[in-house]
Amino acid sequence: MDKGEKEQKTIKTHEDLVIYQKGFETAMIIFELSQQFPIEERYSLTDQIRRSSRSVCTNFAEAWRKRRYKGSFVAKLNDLTG
Repeated sequence: MDKGEKEQKTIKTHEDLVIYQKGFETAMIIFELSQQFPIEERYSLTDQIRRSSRSVCTNFAEAWRKRRYKGSFVAKLNDLTG
């Protein structure tokens, strides 16, 4: 294999995709950082940040499951953008 070629792996689930893995890693970092937030923010800011960080992977997994249906797939990917 040449330097410019990348090894292609078989993708069986959404968890095999690099974008999902990076989103999951980021969500874990956000969770760890949010544990340092002030206790008075536990039920407002902290909760919202944690739910938002999890929603990226959740929406991506749902998009993956709907990939056979172009309209639904695109709609779920659009949810990821904001």
